[in-house]
Parts: sequence; C-alpha cells; structure tokens
Amino acid sequence: MLNPRFLVLLIIIVSVALVRFLPHPPNFTPILALAMFSGAYFTDKRYAYALAFGAMFLSDLALGLHTTMLFVYACFGLLVYYGIRLQNKSTNGRLMGAAAGSIGGPVVFFIVTNFGVWLTAGYYPLTFEGLTTAYVAAIPFFHYNLAATALFSAVLFGGYELAQRYFPALKPAAVHQN
Repeated sequence: MLNPRFLVLLIIIVSVALVRFLPHPPNFTPILALAMFSGAYFTDKRYAYALAFGAMFLSDLALGLHTTMLFVYACFGLLVYYGIRLQNKSTNGRLMGAAAGSIGGPVVFFIVTNFGVWLTAGYYPLTFEGLTTAYVAAIPFFHYNLAATALFSAVLFGGYELAQRYFPALKPAAVHQN
C-alpha cells in the first residue's frame, strides 16, 4: 500500500484539497478535478473514494458544513466514478476523458447543486419560478467552476501523465512489470 505511487497520489490529493483554503473567486476550486483525478489514478476504488471524500470532508469541516452537502457529495461521487472509468484508457484517452469531464462535470454540478439550493436552503419558493430563479442567480458563478475544473484537470492529469514518463514507479504496478 505505501509504495511510491500511492504516497505521491496521497500527497497530491491532500495538497489539492488544501488549495480550497487559499483565497479564490467564488466556486474557483479544484474539487471536481480532484474527484476525477482520484478515480482515474487510484487503482483500488476504495482508496479513490475514501481519500477523495476524506480530503473533501476534512476541508468542509474546517470551512463549514451546509445544507447542500448531500448534493455536492453526490456530484463528487459521480466524478470519482467517472475517473474510475478512465483508468483503463490510453494516456490520450484518459486526457481526452479528463477534458470532457472538465466540461460535463461542472454542468452536472451546476444542475444538481443549484437544485439542492432551491430545495433545501429556503432562499427560493418551492415552485417552478423559484427553481428558475435559483438557476438564473447561479449563472454568474458557473464560469468560475468551469475554468477551475479545466485548469486543475489539465494540471493534475497532464502533470501526472508527464511524471509517469520520467518516474516509472508512478505507473500502476501492472504497467511497469515484465
């Protein structure tokens, strides 16, 4: 378990989770990229989910819990699963999948979490008009999430793929065995 690959991935997950504590524009966080990355590179699904959710939850404990956590974590779990689906792809396939997830992930996140805000936060009436108002009010924040997910996905996926070329110990065990 404590091989170089696992340790490097663990350090990356913790470091990326800590980025949430730095000053940033609203919704400009690495959480969606972190979820995909965790799923894509931890070969044991249990670690992919446990470490990604653990890092997210610990940072949420410090930043504050909220009524839409169920919706946020559901999206987070979907993106870990999406990352797991990228594991057996070629390098190019994994990078293309990360690029697609960088667009699709924020779109799903926007739809699901703003539905959660409408449903649980008490800011909007529980009517179709209230739901529409919740989505419209969230539009100005969407581009931050989209940009952050694209940026952090490119850095995480691209950086790790590049690192694996120069440090074979970072590849999954089955890849660098004879």
